[in-house]
Amino acid sequence: MITLNMIKLNGNQIIGNSEQPGNEAVIKSTNPLTGQQLDPGYKGANKAQVNEACLLAKNAFDTYRNTSLKIRAEFLEEIANEIENLGDQLTKKFIEESGLPEGRAKGETGRTVGQLRMFANHIKNGFATNATIDTALLDRKPSARTDHRLTNIPLGPIVVFGASNFPLAFSVAGGDTASALAAGCPVIVKGHSAHLGTSELVGKAIISAIKKCGMPNGTFSLLFGSGSIVGQELVSNKEIKGIGFTGSRKGGLAILKTAQSRKEPIPVYAEMSSINPVFLLPSAFENIQSIVDGFINSLTMGAGQFCTNPGLLVFIENNESQKLIKSLSDVIVKTNTQTMLTENIYNSYCAGLSRLEKNKKIKLLAKSNSSTEPNQCQAALFETTGKNFLSDTDLAEEVFGASSLIVKCETEYEMEEIAKSIEGQLTGSLHLNKDQDEKLAKRIISQLELKVGRIIFNQFPTGVEVCNAMVHGGVYPATSDSRSTSVGSTAINRFLRPICYQNFPQTYLRDEIKDHNPNNITQLLNGEYKSST
Repeated sequence: MITLNMIKLNGNQIIGNSEQPGNEAVIKSTNPLTGQQLDPGYKGANKAQVNEACLLAKNAFDTYRNTSLKIRAEFLEEIANEIENLGDQLTKKFIEESGLPEGRAKGETGRTVGQLRMFANHIKNGFATNATIDTALLDRKPSARTDHRLTNIPLGPIVVFGASNFPLAFSVAGGDTASALAAGCPVIVKGHSAHLGTSELVGKAIISAIKKCGMPNGTFSLLFGSGSIVGQELVSNKEIKGIGFTGSRKGGLAILKTAQSRKEPIPVYAEMSSINPVFLLPSAFENIQSIVDGFINSLTMGAGQFCTNPGLLVFIENNESQKLIKSLSDVIVKTNTQTMLTENIYNSYCAGLSRLEKNKKIKLLAKSNSSTEPNQCQAALFETTGKNFLSDTDLAEEVFGASSLIVKCETEYEMEEIAKSIEGQLTGSLHLNKDQDEKLAKRIISQLELKVGRIIFNQFPTGVEVCNAMVHGGVYPATSDSRSTSVGSTAINRFLRPICYQNFPQTYLRDEIKDHNPNNITQLLNGEYKSST
């Protein structure tokens, strides 16, 4: 698609439906392929502007939360349309700021608009309301029951932090924003400094949809600036009622600390770190080439800059395991370097590799070719024993990039102990071929159920399908709240809370829990699911 009217990027804050220049330090995105700083510069928002955005969101909340499910769904669909209308301008800016290829840019655009439309469909059908009705039992003995009706209502204004590794799908109009808007919550996004222009384009697309759909001023704002000023001010502002974050453990914990120390603590849904262990059971070695191909593809995809990158490969040593190690190593050394998203991510990756290389309990097996180009990720493969892994917690730390650690176990018991010992993860995978591994598989699965949000059978973890059944979450420190997901339609539940109406006349009830059910949504009526048709 070719954009008919190019949008001018001017580096302003988007505060409600207006634009304002900031007056804090100027930040610029950098092309990671060339190291060139990109115009325009974005002056950071000041405290007054942060407060203005929060007050606008507060004032917009009552009107926006009371929009009908149909109108809110149409608004989400219009945001998707406006993003698609950005066409080539968005694609080119995405590539320039991320160093990622055109296919990734278009794929991520598709995912972004797809999840907006998924949430539109989800709320149109009323699934998120959890409409529940227990009608009065006035003749019940020994005591009567009055009428009780439950539905979900939005929390209030939400702050979303754009992620560095997904300039679109986990950023300005990504899953956190889409689910919060679907819930009926105004959203303020803290744009990531790595993709400022991409963020501004999408922010303006959302504002265009707000104006076309008649949503209240303050339904959305986009602020740029430092985390210490803009980020912390947003989290501590009394008008904010919830946080969505994807990023480092350090950043997530800083936000969590601020949110919990407020006079009114608020929920933080932070996705922070994961090494996504892959367990190869003995029978999996019958398909070594398939394992090699799948694992290397998962490990190196996007320079390993995915939160579901497989950072741990665990198996019991056998006659075939050395063949697997050699095959994996041979592929790694022939792998080309890839550009990482930012200089900070690259430097952090190099520091992680250096830490592993200096650890005497670890052996470096293979590293891909080096490059003189900036920010180039060298894929790396390391090896240790199960005993070493269990005795050194440092070996389980995430290295964000195309690096993985092989753990060679001596026994099934040692493999189970590793499954027990790992921290909370987003995913855990297991591979097997024969029923002879069924007992071990069930024991590993039983452990993974206590640690991860998604268990994967005979596949690799990279790739998060946007669908109703997806869980992209996990036990701490993968996320700050193991009951939540940031992908899939149930992500909307993070920004809703239940409320019960007791003994209410029909006139005062919300539509989804009225007897005549004007939106024809599914209701749980006296213990049975029903709709009006």
